Amino acid sequence: MTETMAYGGKEAAIVQALEEDIIFGRLPPGTRLVEDVLLARFPVTRHFIRQALYQLERLGVVTRERNKGAMVRSLTPDEVRQIYQVRELLQRQAALAIPLPAPAELIGRLLDIQTEYEGHVARGFLRGVHECNDRFHLTLFGACGNDYLVASIEHYMRLSLPVRAKTLADGMMLEVSRGHHRMMIEMLKGRDNWALAQLCVDHLQPSKLDYLSQAEQRPDDELPPDESA
Repeated sequence: MTETMAYGGKEAAIVQALEEDIIFGRLPPGTRLVEDVLLARFPVTRHFIRQALYQLERLGVVTRERNKGAMVRSLTPDEVRQIYQVRELLQRQAALAIPLPAPAELIGRLLDIQTEYEGHVARGFLRGVHECNDRFHLTLFGACGNDYLVASIEHYMRLSLPVRAKTLADGMMLEVSRGHHRMMIEMLKGRDNWALAQLCVDHLQPSKLDYLSQAEQRPDDELPPDESA
């Protein structure tokens, strides 16, 4: 069960719908989320809309500012570099702490998730690809035995959603991701934590580098004010 589905009823449905719109690019970074527009879309009270926006803020995909309301989170190149620096540190440390060789039960669970992931890729079901990908990594890093470390990894995974979103619809990137996942599973059968840790760091690079390349090629008049200064 994803964090989104932990909410109740109508609120969960709104959070999931808006999260999908953000993850899959239907609501680009910087888009304002106007309550009256959302009320016209979803047949609920203003209370449910505000609670859903609060949950999306907690997930890291929406920001809210006084007198400006809510908007889809936009990341500057510097923010992306800082977020990924933390992700690399956290994931390397978690991989180093996984006891190797890993239990057969863990390897079996990861193989089941990966099979489901590849099935969603073949069908083009992006929501399933996204959820299985996150479940794969949280299951893998959960083997480090440090719940606080895993919670931090999950938090920074959420913060990087605007960066990771394009990967879900890019066939070449999905193939790289699939290969990395399979290699991680094989490495769990061995004893080289350092090689596993390096692969977990390398796995983060394609989406990060692609996002930075696209962001840094945009004209200054397309960048947020703090990037064009």
